[in-house]
Amino acid sequence: MGTEHSKNEERRSMVFLRKGPKLPAWEDALLAGREPKSLLKRGLRYVSLSLIMKGMTSTPDFLWGLHEVQKLNLSRNQLVVIPPSLGKLDRLVVLNLGGNCLKCLPKEIGLLRNLKVLFVNMNCLKEVPAELSLCRKLEVLSLSHNCISQLPLSFTDLTSLRKLNLSNNRFVQIPLCIFALRSLDFLHLGSNQLENIAESIQYLVNLQIFIVENNNIRSLPRSLCYISRLELLNADYNAIQTLPDDLYLLRRLRRIAWNPMDKGLHIAHNPLSRPLPEVIDGGLDVLFNYLRDKKEHS
Repeated sequence: MGTEHSKNEERRSMVFLRKGPKLPAWEDALLAGREPKSLLKRGLRYVSLSLIMKGMTSTPDFLWGLHEVQKLNLSRNQLVVIPPSLGKLDRLVVLNLGGNCLKCLPKEIGLLRNLKVLFVNMNCLKEVPAELSLCRKLEVLSLSHNCISQLPLSFTDLTSLRKLNLSNNRFVQIPLCIFALRSLDFLHLGSNQLENIAESIQYLVNLQIFIVENNNIRSLPRSLCYISRLELLNADYNAIQTLPDDLYLLRRLRRIAWNPMDKGLHIAHNPLSRPLPEVIDGGLDVLFNYLRDKKEHS
């Protein structure tokens, strides 16, 4: 009898719990471990914490006490703000804030002196704090799919930066500070409002991948041809009519590329003047020979 009574009580309790208000997703995850630190995963390289797709509109307070975390993923939530407390996590090496509703970043992000990788793509940023330049170890930065039109001049201090994604923003010209980032090997500026590429692009001597597709660029600068390490140049969907005669100097471009993932020269969907369209149909070698001959006879 007592056993049956206990079972009934348990059923009633379960029904009550089902009818009660739902816990925030991160609290639900937290209850499984009882202790915040139990959410941390200790891998071979990093102590990490993932709160991806938890439906969060604000960050949980316990987060800022997890000082040992090195890799933090808060992506694909509905976060509107990241509090100044972010600066307490000074061991962070990787931070993913992508896919939220952030309109700004706290200036305390500059306290993350060990940060190497930062994703803030797919948010609502209109500007980037100058303090980010204090993260001198930063190597990878994605600010794509925001509303940014300029970068602070202090970005020249990010001398370790190798990969920069600024695609799908509102840049009318390439920010001058970018030309000081000599370690860059990847630069994505596709889907902006660029009308030209400054001759200063030649200072990015280590650039291997350069993407400027879907802009309003009318010509490629001659200085671009002196970046000898270029393996992928994507200028699809622009307003380009002619190509620089020295383009044949880019010997690491192996082909005329059509697949967005392929290395090579992407020059489709431009109003190229004749006979360039027919020459390009013959392949990259034919194009380079044409440009070389054209230069010699000019």
